[in-house]
Amino acid sequence: MGIRYLWIVLLWFAACRETKKQEDRLPYYHTASFHPQWLSKEAADTIHRIPSFQLTDQSGKLVTEATVAGKIYVADFFFTSCPGICKRLTNHLKLVQDAFAGDADVRLLSYSVTPETDSVPRLQSYALQYGIDGRYWYLLTGDRKQIYTLARKGYFADEDMGLPQNENDFLHTENLLLIDKQGHIRGVYKGTSATDIQNLIADMRKLKM
Repeated sequence: MGIRYLWIVLLWFAACRETKKQEDRLPYYHTASFHPQWLSKEAADTIHRIPSFQLTDQSGKLVTEATVAGKIYVADFFFTSCPGICKRLTNHLKLVQDAFAGDADVRLLSYSVTPETDSVPRLQSYALQYGIDGRYWYLLTGDRKQIYTLARKGYFADEDMGLPQNENDFLHTENLLLIDKQGHIRGVYKGTSATDIQNLIADMRKLKM
């Protein structure tokens, strides 16, 4: 009876440890459905990654996928003349910036969805207004078609996914996307939610472990 009880206890502890390990690992998201999958690193090598891009930041510098290669980063989509939601998104991302201030492994990428009006000087002004550190947080502008294709097919970012879209259809989303060092999507968060921002920060720390 004692040996049987001991085996039950050991099996219970083993199951708890396995559950805890899964809780500590972040899932992968590689389709627009954002269905989470827990994969081995080997399996993850075969799934969707953020594709290449070439855009310009608020300092007039070229930013590409190589700029963030080997970095953990958060991506969002905004425009400087946005009357409400973008301000809240930016203020929440400022909390992320402050949580990882000076961290060489972390970057923030904010893509303008109105690049035809969000020029480099305008992005510079926006960065100054919100205390954005341009060494770690890039406000990006450039070719509209490239940005919209990247958003919809790379980040699965559009909240109208499932409907026919092109670069003439306005892109809108309040989601923040967490990308790992290999370019995989590892989390999606509501940028207007203070709770989600804290979850995002915690998940970024998990990726750094």
